[in-house]
Amino acid sequence: MDQERPEDRLHLPDLSITGFRGIASLSIKRLGRVTLLAGRNSVGKTTVLDAVRVYAARGRPSVLSDVLKSHEEVAAVTYHSDSEKIGPHLEALFHGRDASEETFFSIGPDNGRDQVSVEAIPPDKATRPHHPCPAPFFVAPVRMLKIVCRDKEEIVPWFFSPYALSTKMAKSRRVYQYIVATTTDYDLPATIDCRSMGPALLSKDQVVAFWDDVALTDDEEWVVNSLQPVLGDQVQRIGTIGDNSNGRRVIVRIREQAFPVPLDSFGDGALRLFGTALALINSRDGFLLIDEVENGIHHTVQRDYWRMVLETAHINNVQVLATTHSYDCVRGFAQAATECEGIDGALVRIERRDKEMWAVEYSEKDLRIAAEQRIEVR
Repeated sequence: MDQERPEDRLHLPDLSITGFRGIASLSIKRLGRVTLLAGRNSVGKTTVLDAVRVYAARGRPSVLSDVLKSHEEVAAVTYHSDSEKIGPHLEALFHGRDASEETFFSIGPDNGRDQVSVEAIPPDKATRPHHPCPAPFFVAPVRMLKIVCRDKEEIVPWFFSPYALSTKMAKSRRVYQYIVATTTDYDLPATIDCRSMGPALLSKDQVVAFWDDVALTDDEEWVVNSLQPVLGDQVQRIGTIGDNSNGRRVIVRIREQAFPVPLDSFGDGALRLFGTALALINSRDGFLLIDEVENGIHHTVQRDYWRMVLETAHINNVQVLATTHSYDCVRGFAQAATECEGIDGALVRIERRDKEMWAVEYSEKDLRIAAEQRIEVR
C-alpha cells in the first residue's frame, strides 16, 4: 500500500466554523484538493472563504481587518479627546455582531488543536508578560482580542494601528510602543500562504506581478497552455510590454500573425483562465480562494477550466476552495473531477434556513451521476 506523500496532505481535510460573522455553526466533513461550494445567493459561501483566509493567517489582526474592509465593515470611533477615527467594525467578526465579554469564534479542522480561536475580552483580563497593557494611558475603554492557535496565545488591542486612535493617544510613546509590539511581534504559528480571487477578474497589476514570478521558468509553458480551452493551440508566447509608470500589459504571440495581440482583446474568458493559472502557480503549498468562480467562463469551457484547476492544484500542492451558484459550473466541475483520477475534487452544497446552516456533501459516485445525467446539485 502506497504511503501518503507529505505534499499530498491537505491543510484543511475538513472544516468547522463556529460564531464567525453570519455563521453560527457549520461543519464540512470532507474537503478535497479542490472543493466547489455551491448554493443560492446569500447562504454564506463567501463567508466560508473568509473563514479559511482567517485560518490561514492564524487569526492575525491584519487579515481580520482586511476581511472587514473588503465587506465595507467600518465604523467611526470617538474617543475622550473628541477625535473621530474610522476603523474596522470588529463587532462584525462575531456572529450576531455580539462582541460582549467571552464572545468568540473558532475556525479550523475538527481535531480541535489546529483550530484558530478569537475571543473578545476586557483589558483587565489581558496579560502579556513582555508588553503589559498601559491601561491608564487610554482615555476610552479598550477591549482586547485573545487569539489562540496550537497552544499559542496572543492578546492584541481592539484597534490594530495607531491610526485608529485619537492624535493625542497616538502620540503617547508608551501607547505607540505597546501597539507596535502587540500587532507586529506575534508568537502565533506560522501562516499558510493564501491568495484570493474574484468575483472580479484579477487587476492588470496583479496579473503582471504574477507573470513576473512565472516568466522564464518551467511554469511558463503550463500557463501558456492554460489558454487552450479558449484559444486552442494558437498561442506561441506570452510577454508584457510597457513600464511601471505607465502600466504594463500582457500581450500574446499568435501563430501566423505578424504582431502580438493584447490578452484583453480575447475577452473575459481568456483573462479568467490566464489569471487562475497564474494564481494557482503563485499559491504553491498554500490556499487559493476563488469567489464566484464561474464569472467570465463560458459554459462550453467549464469542463476544461476545471481540469486545468484540478491538475495545476495537484502538481503545485495548492488547496483550492471556490464558490458558485451556476449549474453549468457545477456540471463542468463534476465532469472534470470524475475524469481526473487520483485528484480529489469535492462538491459541497451549502444550505440555510433562518439561522441554521448545513453542508450537503456529494460522493464521487454522486459526481459521476450528476455529470452523466445532468442532475441538479446546486
